[in-house]
Amino acid sequence: MSVSSSTPEDKIVILDFGSQYTQVIARRIRECHVYSEIVPFTTSAAQIKKLAPKGIILSGGPASVYAKGAPKADKGIYKLGIPILGICYGMQLVSRDLGGQVERSARREYGPGSLKVDRRSDLFHDLPATLDVWNSHGDKVTKMPEGFRAIGKTENSPHAVIADPKRKIFCLQFHPEVAHTPKGKEIIQNFVHRIAGCKPSWTMGSFIERICQQIREQVGDGQVILGLSGGVDSSVAAALIHKAIGDQLICIFVDNGLLRARETAAVEKLFRDNFHIRMKTVDASAIFLKKLKGVTDPEKKRKIIGNEFIKVFEAAARDLKKSSPGKYRFLAQGTLYPDVIESVSISGNPAALIKSHHNVGGLPERMKFELVEPLRQLFKDEVREVGTELGLPKEVVHRQPFPGPGLAVRVLGDITEEKLRMVREADAVVLEEMKASGWYYKVWQSFAVLLPVRSVGVMGDERTYENTIALRVVESRDGMTADWVRVPYDILARISTRIINEVDGVNRVCYDISSKPPATIEWE
Repeated sequence: MSVSSSTPEDKIVILDFGSQYTQVIARRIRECHVYSEIVPFTTSAAQIKKLAPKGIILSGGPASVYAKGAPKADKGIYKLGIPILGICYGMQLVSRDLGGQVERSARREYGPGSLKVDRRSDLFHDLPATLDVWNSHGDKVTKMPEGFRAIGKTENSPHAVIADPKRKIFCLQFHPEVAHTPKGKEIIQNFVHRIAGCKPSWTMGSFIERICQQIREQVGDGQVILGLSGGVDSSVAAALIHKAIGDQLICIFVDNGLLRARETAAVEKLFRDNFHIRMKTVDASAIFLKKLKGVTDPEKKRKIIGNEFIKVFEAAARDLKKSSPGKYRFLAQGTLYPDVIESVSISGNPAALIKSHHNVGGLPERMKFELVEPLRQLFKDEVREVGTELGLPKEVVHRQPFPGPGLAVRVLGDITEEKLRMVREADAVVLEEMKASGWYYKVWQSFAVLLPVRSVGVMGDERTYENTIALRVVESRDGMTADWVRVPYDILARISTRIINEVDGVNRVCYDISSKPPATIEWE
């Protein structure tokens, strides 16, 4: 069993047909303070009815409704009496299912467009008569189903928005969820609030109250173990569970020797001294460094570190279970909603990303724990909101991503204590200067990489032959794509000067100006 809070009465269910924007739809709805849930397009009408949503959204998707094997919805959803919004592929599916006609468009619409709307419709309440929208489709509705009328048109389509007001079914040919549709959020808001009648009851304050109650119900008088990394997800999970059950939570923090400067002390001070959360710190740095000796392949590094972490964590957890037999029955994880979505196999979904996520399965089965996953309903931005509500400092809540293998993937080539020292000291300079200049919270990531490159330099009238640090600063929304940041030269100059002056063994600093793709954010 996993902790999954009793959701508020009002919710919107999204049937996922493989759109790259499905999660964006869910997030836009939550921005309206209404809970949203993504389910596979194969979900039956009976199952949807049990979920008791106030509205249903049919997402876009890459397929044509007439293509062989195109995903279909249970037609029973149209008889549930629940308001429906079809977006792009969802619009074409609704039209075909209800007796309309969809044809391949002679001119595919992709990119910006201008939409003229019927402002009398609740869908366009308080919006201008002409809207900028973002299109991405090759099919279009040429004949509307019975009972429908056009309430929006573009230059290429007289049926860009259609509606059956009586049955409260609305269909859009464009994508209201993306930033390129400037008034899209208002359209979604009108559907959610005015048409579906949802109340704005989804707030992080109400979430904390509900989830704390459910954690208490699930755990009872048992003890919960949580692997604390110091990152955003595990830190918020720790603070949330501690609020619910206090000293029934114990955190295990594994120092693998690959952490940033003063990381262990900072984590212990915050959680043990400030939040008074029980902590067990395991110094396993010698074990990790021994296992990594002479290893240069990045993937081998990652596997060694991942496997060794599990061994160390398991041993620490076993010791706890031996000390209090029968008490330590629960393992907490910082699983987020995107992890859950990605780990659910959506049969037949042409664009589904199916993978076994590190937070969703694996470790608990071997250890015979019952899972506590208090964040599994939340997106990352909501997790940050919860952290702020719980009183976690900005440095933790808005911390930049840090790779699981730590500094091992920021030392190119084999790992030694001396190389780790250099990259750790350089990294500390980068973070200090980025924070001092106010740029740390403006970017996705900023860090130092130690290259397997030595070059000639001159320091104090003496020739040197020392190491090179690459500085990497990128901006991104989700880490899937990224661009290098045009950091002001004076900041780059300070970082470079300090690294060369303060980090023994480094005489050169370079700035990485490659984007993802084709490069990756991390160098390994």
